[in-house]
Amino acid sequence: MEIRKLTHQDKVPMDLLLLADPSEELVRKYLNVGETFIAEIEEMVVGVYVFVSSEKGSAELMNIAVREEFQRRGLGKQLILDAIKRIKQAGYTRIEIGTGNSSIGQLALYQKCGFRITGIDSDFFLRNYPEVIIENGIQCVDMIRLSVDL
Repeated sequence: MEIRKLTHQDKVPMDLLLLADPSEELVRKYLNVGETFIAEIEEMVVGVYVFVSSEKGSAELMNIAVREEFQRRGLGKQLILDAIKRIKQAGYTRIEIGTGNSSIGQLALYQKCGFRITGIDSDFFLRNYPEVIIENGIQCVDMIRLSVDL
């Protein structure tokens, strides 16, 4: 798998980005201000992540997604570790990420990669998404905030 920065000649993998964030409007907003990286296997885009500058010295991973047929193979972890490496090389000292209270697998993955829970944004998904989101039989209501110091 090769991970590289998305160029202006590349098509934005919106289908993948929408796996991790169902709001195309929000995705387009952070695509405009963030840095996007894609993972390819034999020229097929199988994964993507986007990070943006947040507070002084911090970056936030806004989206990380792996094509469904390639999930549960460790690619998500490789993307996160690549993001951590690139963000650290860019001079940031902290990475933040947020995920839904119902995103059980993602919460486990982020913690396995060194992230710690730092807060909860109550009712985030109720305030920002017009449609109900259900994952793992649980309504996605609150944003769980995690971070790792570099």
